[in-house]
Amino acid sequence: MITQFKKGALEICVLSLLNKKDCYGYEIVEIISRGIEVSEGTIYPLLRRLTKEDYCSTYLKESNEGPPRKYYTITDEGIDYYEDLLSQWKDFHNNVNYILDIDLKGDKEHE
Repeated sequence: MITQFKKGALEICVLSLLNKKDCYGYEIVEIISRGIEVSEGTIYPLLRRLTKEDYCSTYLKESNEGPPRKYYTITDEGIDYYEDLLSQWKDFHNNVNYILDIDLKGDKEHE
C-alpha cells in the first residue's frame, strides 16, 4: 500500500476503533493489521499525538497477562474530530470514485 494512503487513513482508523471501545496500544495494532500492514512504531506515535491534542486520554487497567495495560479512550473532542474526519473521508472517497469512473471516451472536450 502506498505510504501516503496509509498515513492518511491510520488516524481515522484509530479514532474509529476508539469510538467503538477503549483499547490498549498493541490491541489497536493487531486490529488494524488485519486490513492494513502497520507496526507498533507507527501507531504509538500517533496515539501520543492524539493524546497530546486531547482527542483521546489514557488510563491503566490490570491485566492477567503481565503488568497493567495503558488503555486509550476517545474524548468528546475526539468524537467531534472523528466525525469531522469521517465526513471528509466519505466526501474524498466519493470524489475519487467519481473521477475513477468518468468515461471520457465520448467526451469531445477531451479529444
